[in-house]
Amino acid sequence: MRYGVIGTGMMGLEHLLNLRLIEGAEVTAIADPHEPSRANGRNTAPEGVEVYENPRELLASPRVDAVVIATPNHTHAEVLVEVFETDKHVLVEKPLCTTAKDCLALAERAERHPGVVQVGMEYRYMPPVARLIREVREGAVGDLRMLAIREHRYPFLPKVGDWNRFSRNTGGTLVEKCCHFFDLMNLITGAEPVRVFASGAMDVNHQDERYAGEKPDIIDNAYVIVEYSDGKRAMLDLCMFAEGSRNEQEICAVGDTGKVECFVPDSTVVIGRRIPREVRTEHVAVEERILKAGFHHGATYFQHVAFHQAIREGGPPEVGVRDGLLAVAVGQAGEISAREGRPVTLAELGVA
Repeated sequence: MRYGVIGTGMMGLEHLLNLRLIEGAEVTAIADPHEPSRANGRNTAPEGVEVYENPRELLASPRVDAVVIATPNHTHAEVLVEVFETDKHVLVEKPLCTTAKDCLALAERAERHPGVVQVGMEYRYMPPVARLIREVREGAVGDLRMLAIREHRYPFLPKVGDWNRFSRNTGGTLVEKCCHFFDLMNLITGAEPVRVFASGAMDVNHQDERYAGEKPDIIDNAYVIVEYSDGKRAMLDLCMFAEGSRNEQEICAVGDTGKVECFVPDSTVVIGRRIPREVRTEHVAVEERILKAGFHHGATYFQHVAFHQAIREGGPPEVGVRDGLLAVAVGQAGEISAREGRPVTLAELGVA
């Protein structure tokens, strides 16, 4: 299976490193309009790779069967439309688009596309998170009622052209960063998100930054509550000035008979039972070669394994366009809620 990678910034390079580990995968082309990023891609990709400035040139190559889109958020829709003019398989990085409206329009095109279309909601592939998901599905917590996710981490990194400093390019922090967590909420609850309450602001980071005289407008901390169609609730606690944390991600699922937690990067899962009370901690091992191929605790590798398998077997992707749409819609509802100080339903965004 011959891959082309569109966008060779930090995430594009991670895809290149992980595709090296996938049996039966070969990177044959890369594309990026930014010369330094293109050079980094050339140095990371296999020898003899085709190098393009324009994604259209890569998409026209007969040596490419599948593409990975790792370009800035606000370009995803445009690049996907071009992919849909071909029959190539595609893995598009999160978020699918920056607005639910754009996601809905692309969902219609994706339905008619002959290739596999997978969305890069890779956090569900982190081994300790995948273990938590399995435990919940197998009944470890009984009837799931509450789900809490905490991400306490470092600020957003600099990007080419500083595109990630402005919500018009990213969709806002709750779309750009947190769509991963809203996807996990949707997956773990197994229900449809209905209403979102959020409180957030830019309180610490980027205060002194100016780009062409303009101050960034991206949230650096927030609490978000999501209500589901069957009465379940989920909560996100986000802080992006919390480098002093032991774990970057903590997830806790609680039901009527038990509780399961996971921690990353500790890579541990804690499984608890109410009656009789019992709590045990297990380490979830990840191969060192996989950990070294990126910054997402092995998730990018396992995501590519699933994408490659869907292409080979001709089946549906594990993470479809509908999943990407719902994650963006919850994030966008959260951005509106935080800005306007009110609950926001997904129906307001045209998502039902």
